[in-house]
Order: sequence, then structure tokens, then C-alpha cells
Amino acid sequence: MSDDPETARQIAELAADTRPLLVLDVDDVLLEFVRPFMRYLDSQDMALGLDTFRLHGNVTRKSGGAAVDDATVSSLIDGFFAGQADWQTPLAGATGAIASLSTGAEVVMLTAMPHRHRATRRLLLDRLGFPYPLLTTESAKGPAIRELRGAAPRPVAFVDDIPHNLVSAGAAVSDAHLFNLMAMPSLRALLPPLPEKVHIVDRWEEAEPRIASALGL
Repeated sequence: MSDDPETARQIAELAADTRPLLVLDVDDVLLEFVRPFMRYLDSQDMALGLDTFRLHGNVTRKSGGAAVDDATVSSLIDGFFAGQADWQTPLAGATGAIASLSTGAEVVMLTAMPHRHRATRRLLLDRLGFPYPLLTTESAKGPAIRELRGAAPRPVAFVDDIPHNLVSAGAAVSDAHLFNLMAMPSLRALLPPLPEKVHIVDRWEEAEPRIASALGL
């Protein structure tokens, strides 16, 4: 079972499916995140440094350059998610690629964000052409993916930009096909080393055929 009871409840609402399973992160995999968040910070007279791959500790005030404390950064992230429809747009090629893959696979979107923003994100994804089931989680993604797979030994692919989410998925579903896709591939240089089993892809045009092959589509 998922480590997050609310995520487990959301999974229980899904209809049973035995098709190959494709689980997708949302931020910087389906929807742009870093670039819109930087624009959002600019509107708040703040800036994001990209010296490390994290938000907390990297936000500064444009006037004076003072670092912003973690509580304020968390509040900024919450404000961004509350107004995400004003800022976020799809990654190039994502809408068509996922539509194609969905003809043969069960597609589920699994986003790490506070559950209270789920309805806002649902409306935005529907408007942008991603009508697939949406799950939110405030815990590790691996157990949720294992629960999504169910008892059937069906192929699983998982796409995420964050290494620890891919590691969690690989630990929970040992035969899952793992893909690292980032809206800003230049940020990959800031990541810790990815496990050898993770496939690195830079664009949805590249990712689509590789995912299809992994799932036997």
C-alpha cells in the first residue's frame, strides 16, 4: 500500500486495468515548472539560483540579494501551485506523445504536491489535454506505483525528473522501466548520479518510442 493514506484512497477509486502501466510525474515532465516558477519569483521581487538542484536555500530577494528562509520558500511554492494555471504550460511534444501511448497503456499521473492542490491541477491538466487519472502524494512514489500495478505481472514504466523518485520506484517495483526526463536538461548536471538502470531522455519525441518499446506496445 502507498505510504500516504490519501494517495491509497485515490488509487482505490481507479478502475481495475491489466494493460501495461505508464506512470508520469507532472512538474517538468508534463508541465513546465522551473522556468514558470522563476517568472513567478520575479513577480514577487525574488530570484532562483541554480547552483544546486533544490528550491530551498536557492531563493534570494532581488533587492539586496538576501537568502529567503525555508518557511518563506515553502509559502512561495504553495502560492505558485495555487495559481499554477496562470504560469504552467505543457512540455513540447508531451500532449501528443502521451495520447499515442495511451492507446495501448494505462496512463496515470502521479504528482508530488499537497493534496489540497489536486483539484486545481486537475482542471489545468484537463484544459491542457491530459485527461488521465491524477494522483497526488506527500510520500514516496515507489509504494504508490507498486499499488497501482496491482497483482497482475504487467510491464511498468515510470517517468520523473527527480532522482530519489526514480530510486524509490526501482526499489518498490524492481522490474520497472525508469526514465529521467527534464524540461531543462541542462539541470541534469546538478543531479546526483542516476542508477544505471535509468534511461535518460531529453525530449518527448525521443521518450515516446523508447517507452512504447519498454511496455511492449
